[in-house]
Amino acid sequence: MKLLHIDSSILGDNSTSRQLSAELVAAWAAAEPGVEVTYRDLAADAISHLSSASLVAAGTPAELRDAAQKHEAALGEQSIEEFLGADAIVIGAPMYNFSIPSQLKAWIDRIAVAGKTFRYTENGPEGLAGGKKVIIVSTAGGIHAGQPTGIAHESYLELVLNFLGITDIEVVRAEGLAYGDEPRRNAIAGAQASIASQFAAA
Repeated sequence: MKLLHIDSSILGDNSTSRQLSAELVAAWAAAEPGVEVTYRDLAADAISHLSSASLVAAGTPAELRDAAQKHEAALGEQSIEEFLGADAIVIGAPMYNFSIPSQLKAWIDRIAVAGKTFRYTENGPEGLAGGKKVIIVSTAGGIHAGQPTGIAHESYLELVLNFLGITDIEVVRAEGLAYGDEPRRNAIAGAQASIASQFAAA
């Protein structure tokens, strides 16, 4: 099984989403020793945001691309290959200002490509990337899940994944992290218990 592990926090070793996503991937690998993990750190190795240069590069025949266009095209192609090649994906998704990190949005813009991960038909859009399991590691300083303030965070990620054909989605959540030491400890412990329970029967 191929597992794609995505981190997007800018906080490095101080990141709760990174801590929990690493623990989840380690638990998964322990439960399924043959798992092949590909890791992408969207903060340390940022993908440039979608731009007119990206669109021009994608629309230019490979043999006519200049160096910058080749780089832009390669970013998109590598992201698509990793995404489509994965059987399962773990996404570390902290909340920044009521939404996902812009680094994570840049990655989404590279994988949401008409004709590759979705298509439009006479009956409407159809996702082409189904059959994957995705676990979102969601963290937030406040309490937002299920609230209007969470729509551009967890709900947005679930919407995009559904659009691409992915319906097997779970969320490991640690929120209220900024509410004090005890609420933070409890939130992290709750998320860790959720991770443990997912692989308890494995």
